[in-house]
Amino acid sequence: MTAPGWHLAQANIGRLLAPPEDPQVAGFFAELDRINALAEASPGFVWRLTGEGNNATDLQPTPDPQLIVNLSVWQDAEALFGFVYRSAHTPVMARRKHWFERFDGHYQVLWWIGAGETPSVSDVFARLWMLERFGPSAHAFTFKARFPAPGLPGAPVDMRPDPWCEGRA
Repeated sequence: MTAPGWHLAQANIGRLLAPPEDPQVAGFFAELDRINALAEASPGFVWRLTGEGNNATDLQPTPDPQLIVNLSVWQDAEALFGFVYRSAHTPVMARRKHWFERFDGHYQVLWWIGAGETPSVSDVFARLWMLERFGPSAHAFTFKARFPAPGLPGAPVDMRPDPWCEGRA
């Protein structure tokens, strides 16, 4: 449900199995432009983080050069859910174990931001920490326990993401 005045921020992080130039992760990098274009053409897409290129993989948010961040903003949870779990993005995401280490804890987080706001990489790590430390809340949640936008009534909703891609190892 679209919430006037609010957009949904989403982030996920992952640690590549090998450095970006290694052939072991070449399949991931080969898909990036296509998947990013698909996101931008998807209903409800608002914004995504990019670095020097057309993606954010060159950003170094931590001392670990193999840890990468994906951050985007959507009009609502349904639009994001459709892109993540019901588009050509889904089969690519299903292959993430070929390119990324198994993550210990939450690697995906959602939160509401004011329409027109742009979240930061620091927000990503703060929200992941909140989710890991306190569990799903109105401040940091998942598709399995999605909270309504501020000011809207309702309890957390389980959007029933595919079990293999709920955002937690």
